[in-house]
Amino acid sequence: MKTMKKIQTKNKNLSIYIHIPFCESRCYYCDFYSSVFNSEIVEKYFSHLNIEIEKYGEFLEDKIIDTIFIGGGTPSSVNPKYISNILNKIKSLSTISKDCEITIELNPNSIDENKIETYLDSNINRFSMGAQSFNNDILKTIGRNHRESDIFNSVNLLHKYNIKNISLDLMLALPNQSMRDVQLSIEHINKLELSHISYYSLILEDGTILKKMHDKNSLNFPSEELDRKMYHYILNSLDNLGYKQYEISNFAKPGYQSRHNLNYWKLNNYLGLGVSSHSNIDNVRFYNFSNFNKHFKALSEDNFPIEDSENLSIKDRINEFTIMGLRLNSGVNINEINKRFKIDFREYYREEIQKNIDHNLIYIEDNSVVLTKLGLDLSNIVEVDFLRL
Repeated sequence: MKTMKKIQTKNKNLSIYIHIPFCESRCYYCDFYSSVFNSEIVEKYFSHLNIEIEKYGEFLEDKIIDTIFIGGGTPSSVNPKYISNILNKIKSLSTISKDCEITIELNPNSIDENKIETYLDSNINRFSMGAQSFNNDILKTIGRNHRESDIFNSVNLLHKYNIKNISLDLMLALPNQSMRDVQLSIEHINKLELSHISYYSLILEDGTILKKMHDKNSLNFPSEELDRKMYHYILNSLDNLGYKQYEISNFAKPGYQSRHNLNYWKLNNYLGLGVSSHSNIDNVRFYNFSNFNKHFKALSEDNFPIEDSENLSIKDRINEFTIMGLRLNSGVNINEINKRFKIDFREYYREEIQKNIDHNLIYIEDNSVVLTKLGLDLSNIVEVDFLRL
């Protein structure tokens, strides 16, 4: 795909994801496209990222940017001037909404006062920190290069600048993780005064170091029963602390839900920039090369670095909207999906709805289809039921 003329939308609102594929070291569970920090490649990467943004200039000129998410990799591992320059480039080509949510991902041991001040000067207003665990032994086992003390020091540093919108990523089902580890994490969360918590269950991806260690039975992973026990404890404990669950793995204080992620889950338009990033504009999905050389080559030849694209059918979009909606505590809004796709949802999914109600996996309230507590545990089964092939 050499031009963006094939991608058009009447919708002016847009989210942007910027992929920064650099890390100081590679975590043992990670299968994202990333590279251990190399200053020469970093310089070249951001130079080409600027070129990529410029190529989207005509597409961006009438857009209102509602959210920007700078992810990775570890964006905080690079000089903050690169982040500032990229944001300025986007601002020069589009309209940034007055309440635009701009998030940057951080590692606990890779931020300092200079970086925070540069981020704030660039209007970054949401800080998402990858903690994963408060247990130093577990952190070492999964290849993290920070320690528990780094988490506290980094959060306190953010508080020093009166930053309120701080999110912490934690993980469940990690090797050697116990119920006591989860209980301690809740105690630490309470002390840290955060606004948002993401608590994801570990997924063992093929090709990762942790998956190989698991297959060799060299690590002790929590049982499925213990994993569910931990998850239920987290649900209840975070609710008691004022963090309301709004998605299967996400919890927020009032007013601090991740608007960027909600745009993903509600199938709103987003543009991905950088190597391996994905985009979705109306019914067109496309993704960039997951290779530095191919990415750089395409841009040097004045092409978009897009590896492939697909036009999604109405059925595809209904599938995604329904499955994503089921992950949200607000559920699938029947009026919204009917209006958006010109269907009668209750009739379209009549058998699936009745089956899952009979099995106590979903219920209908305020004209929305919502997972029950049992449905939260068996969400994958429910999602498969609503997937039309």
